[in-house]
Amino acid sequence: MAAVSGSNVSDTRLIAATGKTRGEWHALLDAENAATWPHPDIAKWLHREHGVDAWWAQGITVGYEQARGIRAPGQQADGTFVAGSSTTVDGELQSVLEKAITIFSDHLGSSPVSISRAAKHPTARWSLPDGTGVLVTVSPAAIGTVGRARVAATRTRLATEDALDGAKTELATVLQRFGE
Repeated sequence: MAAVSGSNVSDTRLIAATGKTRGEWHALLDAENAATWPHPDIAKWLHREHGVDAWWAQGITVGYEQARGIRAPGQQADGTFVAGSSTTVDGELQSVLEKAITIFSDHLGSSPVSISRAAKHPTARWSLPDGTGVLVTVSPAAIGTVGRARVAATRTRLATEDALDGAKTELATVLQRFGE
């Protein structure tokens, strides 16, 4: 969700989805003193009072928290950080998921603690001894695309912002193995 925050989504796209620019949303939230609210309350208010789709409400909330210094980029509501990387590969969702499980299990030295093959976007999740985790999600590359899949890898529960760059680099390196 953090991908919606900051400058990753244009105001043009934000207006098309929500009817307002980032600055307009921030001004409305400031007028409500939302910087003092817990994260869920901000997102619920946007949805309830302004009809913002739940996904966009989360993104606006994260962007607002980042803009007001409440949350750093990549930081979750619990204070931990997440880092991600993705790639698009040839293959159907289930076969790509199986390859991802093999590649990440080999890299991490363990099997996933959960696999969700039946989900719309199949996933595999690893819990690591240091308390962090890895989530791999496989999705269609684009609406209507056949034979291509997007593999998104996320490192979860990182303790510090300093760990982000290394985690992103590690995930990108592992994802390169799809081309081997």
